[in-house]
Amino acid sequence: MLADRLKPGDEIRVIAPSRSMAIIKGEQLRIAQERLNQLGFTVTFGKNAEVHDAFFSSSIEERVDDLHDAFADPNVKGILTVIGGYNANQLLKYIDFELIKSNPKVFCGFSDITALQGAIYRKTGLISYSGPHFSSFGVKHGFEYTLESFISAVTNDAPYEIFPSSHWSDDPWYLDQEDREFIKQDGYMILHEGQAEGTLIGGNLSTLNLLQGTEYMPSLENSILFIEDDEESHPLAFDRDLQSLLHLPDARGIKGILIGRFQKNSQVTEEALRMIIASKKELKGIPVIANVNFGHVHPFATIPIGGIASISAHGPSIEIWVEQR
Repeated sequence: MLADRLKPGDEIRVIAPSRSMAIIKGEQLRIAQERLNQLGFTVTFGKNAEVHDAFFSSSIEERVDDLHDAFADPNVKGILTVIGGYNANQLLKYIDFELIKSNPKVFCGFSDITALQGAIYRKTGLISYSGPHFSSFGVKHGFEYTLESFISAVTNDAPYEIFPSSHWSDDPWYLDQEDREFIKQDGYMILHEGQAEGTLIGGNLSTLNLLQGTEYMPSLENSILFIEDDEESHPLAFDRDLQSLLHLPDARGIKGILIGRFQKNSQVTEEALRMIIASKKELKGIPVIANVNFGHVHPFATIPIGGIASISAHGPSIEIWVEQR
């Protein structure tokens, strides 16, 4: 199920189903709202978006209320999460999935929000978007690739390519917007050659794994699995998290894998990735592409969970095309 495309004049609601907006600097919020306004969107905020407790989140009830209000409000056409965190999965058994199914809308965020997105797709069939948070729109420099991909994903129906950005950055941009380091990107990395087509399922790997064994886990049948993790991961953690996913019965239905670029502090190097993937006999014969533009480094693509991807990796040639249907 595909929500109506966003267009100028539409209202976008900002909610905080994980960490609170209270942790975001005011200047970052100003830039984010101004950028969305310049695109022609009206930005409104959930009534509990700035509420916070000792963990810089808010109660389950407050977060669920804002989620339900955003989907129920007929004036709201798109929903952006403020930021990620650790506890979005607390909300799952309290969500009215029938409300969401009856009011399909563009819903975008990443990281901890993967728990909500996987559950929404499993329960409703609604395509949601692994892409920028509202706070991501507050990036002052080097945001062009991220913005172009977001617009391609949520404002039209045409297929679009997830191509390598010219540069990438792993710096703490939110601490100093002017002190940025951009690294030249050499393209994506082929771990296994091949080509495949399938349904895009994934997001943050450690968060997606929280859904295993629950009624909220999306099927991996005929899937293109896309996975990433942040600097709290490391080679051994990524290895076992991926292995855990591959033990699922329907993991036999994975047609190909896309791996997002890791933050440098994770120490998941290209050499480590090659060793990890080579150890997975379950992945023999399917294409695996790494250092793809999504995850916790900038810039990053917007990927529709439940959309269709066609991937091809042969020699120096790599193509990743996305359709929404």
